[in-house]
Amino acid sequence: MKILENINIFSLRKKILLVSKLIGIVLIVSYVLSGYLPVSTDVSFVIWLSFVVVLTLVIDFTMAHFISKPVSELNESARTMARLDFTHPCKVTSHDEFGELSKSLNIMAENLQKAFRELEVANEKLMLDVEQKKRLLAERKELADNLSHEMKTPLGIIRAYAEGLQEEANEAKRQKYFEIIVAETERMSNLITTLLDLSALENGASQLRPERFDFVEFLETVAGRLLIDTPDADFSLQYELPGHPVYVWADKSRMEQVLDNLIVNAKRNVYPGGVLKLSLKKNSNQLDFSIFNQGLPISQENLSKIWTKFYRDQNSRYSGSGLGLAIVAQILSMQNLPYGAENQPGGVVFYFSIPSIK
Repeated sequence: MKILENINIFSLRKKILLVSKLIGIVLIVSYVLSGYLPVSTDVSFVIWLSFVVVLTLVIDFTMAHFISKPVSELNESARTMARLDFTHPCKVTSHDEFGELSKSLNIMAENLQKAFRELEVANEKLMLDVEQKKRLLAERKELADNLSHEMKTPLGIIRAYAEGLQEEANEAKRQKYFEIIVAETERMSNLITTLLDLSALENGASQLRPERFDFVEFLETVAGRLLIDTPDADFSLQYELPGHPVYVWADKSRMEQVLDNLIVNAKRNVYPGGVLKLSLKKNSNQLDFSIFNQGLPISQENLSKIWTKFYRDQNSRYSGSGLGLAIVAQILSMQNLPYGAENQPGGVVFYFSIPSIK
């Protein structure tokens, strides 16, 4: 059985051999039969010659069907594949060498198409890796430049007052110098700590830990600590909060950072004696938080820049590290919470929204 399975009786060579033998037999038989026709020898020869012409045409048509047409289709498919176009497979399905060649060409086209797709994916991944490395290098350079710039001022102050300590004999002034040095040291420490925290958030090293909590009570606690229980409050506080608990699912400690930075930012930029308004409204299935401070507006072209690291608006009354709003943006983005800032008549409002749960 295996021997018979390996023998291909439909091979092209056997087809041609079979057809040639049949043609020879037909020619011989037709020539012999033409001699028995009841006509003259010349007429029988003409009849036989006409039969040969018809037979030749039949043979030509048969050869075209079995050889010329498959060769043309194979050639066209190979030419298309040579142009890296694998969308038109070869359709020769005969059970011979042409059919096997057609099948091999189609398999080769599929393999090449698959290889090209994998190569494209690999190239895209490589390009992404290269772009990521370029971005990381640019961020590291920017970070180093910004950090060195930020450190120059406190280091210069520390050096100046440290040198002053060596020459100052007045104990009161020496104590004042010590206090300034300690304050600038704490400023640098806070800057580095904040920057490391922001970097951990951006790189995914710091993960969110969401939990269910009452956001109204949470906001009252944070706002009370920052706005009410402070001796230097030189503003008029207004607030609008729901009179009942509203629960959310979020990282409580990170949301405290968000509120701290937004409230402190508003507090530092409000006009002396101006209005600072805190608002929390429940709209359908979400809470809308906003904090407004009377003060100088932010230029329209800078509204999108205030969320970037080390950015400081020239109109701001307070010159901070430029990291607070960047941390706010990062924490809210990680939780897919919409946020923004806009100028309003007489001041600036910062806002974000968070879904409420039962």
